[in-house]
Amino acid sequence: MQTSKPIRILIVDDHFMVRMGLSASLNVEDDMQVVVEAGSGESAVEAYRKQAPLLVIMDLRLPGMSGTDATTAILREFPDARILMLSTHSGEEEVYRALQAGARGYVLKSVVREELLRAIREVWQGRPYIDPAVAPLLAKREGHRSLTTRELEVLRLVAKGLGNKEVAAILNIAEVTVKLHVSHVFDKLDVKDRTEAATAALQRGIITLD
Repeated sequence: MQTSKPIRILIVDDHFMVRMGLSASLNVEDDMQVVVEAGSGESAVEAYRKQAPLLVIMDLRLPGMSGTDATTAILREFPDARILMLSTHSGEEEVYRALQAGARGYVLKSVVREELLRAIREVWQGRPYIDPAVAPLLAKREGHRSLTTRELEVLRLVAKGLGNKEVAAILNIAEVTVKLHVSHVFDKLDVKDRTEAATAALQRGIITLD
C-alpha cells in the first residue's frame, strides 16, 4: 500500500525493546513512518505537541500517567488525534475506559503483524478497529453497572486485604459507610464475598494492584 504522504506515528510504550520492535516493523511499510517514541504518558503528550503525528499507538499501562489518561490529555488539546491502544491487557473495564477516553481502536499485543497493520490503517482513515478477541468483552461490559469513584477506592483497599475499620480510617469515613459501599460493590459485581470481589475486579480490569 502506497500513499503520497506516510502515516506519521508516535509509539508509546514503557519498554524500549517493544518500541524498537514496533518501529522496525512499521518503518518497512511504504505508507508508515515512526517519527517519535515515548516511554510514559507525560512524555507522550509532550511528544505529540512537538511532532504532531497522524496516529498514536498507545500502551495501556504506563508509569505515572496511564495510557487512558494520556489519551484523554492528547485529545483535550488535539481533538482530531487518532489513537490506537496496543496492550497485553484485555480486561473488559480497561478496554471500555480506553474507548470511552477517545481511543479509536484497541488491539492486543498478541495480534499478528498483518492485523496490526490493518488496525493502524483503519484508525488512520477514521474508522474504529477492535481486536476480534476483545469485541465480546465490550458486549459483555454493556450489561454491567459502573462503580462510583468512592466504591472503586473502597474496592482497591478491600482487594489489598484491609478490613472495614482500616478502610474507614484511610478514607476518613465511618465504618458503617464502608460496609454500605462494600455491599454496593458486591451487588454491582454480582459476587458474594470480598475474595470474589477482588478476583472479579482484577480479572475484568476494574482495578489493578500495581
